[in-house]
Formats: sequence, structure tokens, C-alpha cells
Amino acid sequence: MKVLYLSLLVVISDQVSKLVVKGISIPFLNINLHGMSYGSSFDVIGSFFKIWFVENPGMAFGIDVGNGSKLFLSLFSLLASILIIFYLYKVRNQNFWLRVALALILGGAIGNLIDRTFYGIIFGYAPIFYGKVVDFFSVDFFDFSIFGHTYERWPIFNVADSAVTIGVIILLFIKKQPDENEYSEELEINNNSKAIEVINDLENDNNNTKEIKV
Repeated sequence: MKVLYLSLLVVISDQVSKLVVKGISIPFLNINLHGMSYGSSFDVIGSFFKIWFVENPGMAFGIDVGNGSKLFLSLFSLLASILIIFYLYKVRNQNFWLRVALALILGGAIGNLIDRTFYGIIFGYAPIFYGKVVDFFSVDFFDFSIFGHTYERWPIFNVADSAVTIGVIILLFIKKQPDENEYSEELEINNNSKAIEVINDLENDNNNTKEIKV
């Protein structure tokens, strides 16, 4: 399952970018990244695209699910990741883009799962499974409301979120395309039906010819 290398690439890119933004100190490895101050930002493409460091305590769009639900969310993400791996193995010889989409979703799910599972312990602010997800991509967007929240910019996201979104879009696109196997089977059935009709016509012609001779 070579597409798992894509998942690994997403996880590595996601975690490296998050640690650069948040900062981390590992003395025995001589690593000391200062990172950004929480809530600070800087422009990349004017005010349209910014790097803006925040931490998401809950689900997408900054929805807080509460302490009780955080454990469920983390465990659900873990279970979903395991199921995706099994499904990837099951479809290992099927549609290439299906496998790419699943690999992107898997990488994104694991990337954010690492935050929720370990960041609380690593940075000393919460027990296992109760960490916060690091977000930092901020894009200007038209005002919109969702789940009772009104946004003037698109909710801040990260590399993992981007991978999941792209994977879902690919899945939606694949769903609209006709399945090659189904098309082949339908074509074969149609061809067989036509062949049977031709044979029947020939038999009828032969029978009619015999009747005329008689």
C-alpha cells in the first residue's frame, strides 16, 4: 500500500509546521524552537492570507465539545483511523484516486489525533487525549454563519485539515464518475443481449426459409 507514504508525508508536514508555529524545547536533542506567541499573526498575502497561531479545543470551526466529549472525540478519531487503514488494504487494487483520497483523509486524521492525544502531556497543560489542535492558516472569506457562529474570515485551519478537505473533495468527484466495472458489465450484458437477438433472428429466418421450401 504505497499510498500510505502519502499519509506519512501529510503527518510529517502537519506536525513539523505545528511545532514551528507553537514552538518546542527538547534539550537532549538540542532542539529549541521559540515559535509564535499565542494569538499573534503576520501577513503572507496582505490581509487575505495570514499565519495566525491559535489552538482549537474541540471540533472543526472552533466548536467546543466539552471535556467529557473530548475523550470520545479522540477515541473516535483513533478508531476511524484504524478503520481507514483496514479499508485501504481492502481496496488496495482498486481505483487509484480512491486510495489517494483515503490516504489524505487518514494522514489528516492522524495529524490532528496526535495533537489531541499527546500535546496536553508534551506541553504540560492537559492529560492524555485532552490536548488542543494547533491551527494557523487564516484566509479571508465572505461573512457566513454555521452552527450558530458568525465568521468574518474562514475558520483557522492547518495542514491536516487541508488534507482531509482535499480527500473528501476527491471522494465526491469519484462518486460522480461512472464506475468502470459497472460500465464494462453493462456493456457486456448489452452485447450479449444483442448477440442473442441476432441468433434468434437467424433461427427465425432459417425456419421461415424451410417453411417456404416445403
